[in-house]
Amino acid sequence: MQSQCIFATQTPVGPPVEIIRHSFSANAKKTGKRVSLVTGLHGDELEGLYICHRLMGILKEREAQNALQGEVHVYPAANPQALDSGTRLWPFFSVDINRTFGENNTHSLATDLSKALLADLKSNSDLVVDFHASNLQLMELPQIRIIKDFEKKLVPLAQLCNVDLIWVHPHADIFESTLGTNLNQAKIPTLVIEAGICLRINKTYCEQIILGILNLLEQTGTLQCTEPRTDIKNPKLLQPHQVAMVQSPNAGLFVKSVEIGQALQKGDKIGDLIDSSQKQKEIIAPCSGLLFTLREYPTTGQGAPLARIAIEETS
Repeated sequence: MQSQCIFATQTPVGPPVEIIRHSFSANAKKTGKRVSLVTGLHGDELEGLYICHRLMGILKEREAQNALQGEVHVYPAANPQALDSGTRLWPFFSVDINRTFGENNTHSLATDLSKALLADLKSNSDLVVDFHASNLQLMELPQIRIIKDFEKKLVPLAQLCNVDLIWVHPHADIFESTLGTNLNQAKIPTLVIEAGICLRINKTYCEQIILGILNLLEQTGTLQCTEPRTDIKNPKLLQPHQVAMVQSPNAGLFVKSVEIGQALQKGDKIGDLIDSSQKQKEIIAPCSGLLFTLREYPTTGQGAPLARIAIEETS
């Protein structure tokens, strides 16, 4: 393993901000792809840190066994200041780093960092995986989110990653300044994985994704398989019209009655909503399908998401 600092700057207070790239590569002639793994863009999303920690241990062993046929680059802390404070946004600036990529952002310390990261990834990657967790409110099943413009190239790669579902999103302006969109526009296939919930580590989900990334590395010729192949999930492929959103009809306290990952039938009770007048309303599934998003933070406002269901198609 070789480690390199790709960006460093001194801040007015505290230690310098540094982004480190850890690289694992074949000792002999490289025939596989260059795959980069990025995590920590949001400082409260810890699932990716654990996944990269585990993968780095495995990659060290495989590198010593000469099992690498390409290169794997790991960027385990892409927003170190936010990670240090455990916040989604860069502290002091209150900037979402994953909204600072691209050409249309004004000069700042945050955009200097994002430009350096993007440039380094472009120079060293044939394929990128960007790890995220959900926000404080919602728990998510392991999934890969793809913008519709890029689905033809990305869906076959996403199907190798052992996630529960692949969710295709319609294009929206909000994606234009994200790392994933900018890399995909630069013709570097980039998968955005989301799983779990922020400020937590769900080891079951993490181990599931670790197996998926190892499978992705093996199937793309980057890593030689040295063990019996593990069965990989066949994910549900969801187009935008195949996702049902359940929103809160008013502000209140949401108390769930189901668990994420359940197969729901239309009319099943998802939970209860208790409003400020102590009235209790049952929240009912509007359709049959897989519950892949569920609100974990009880306090909710009107219109806030309570659940997402992958609609079961009827023949």
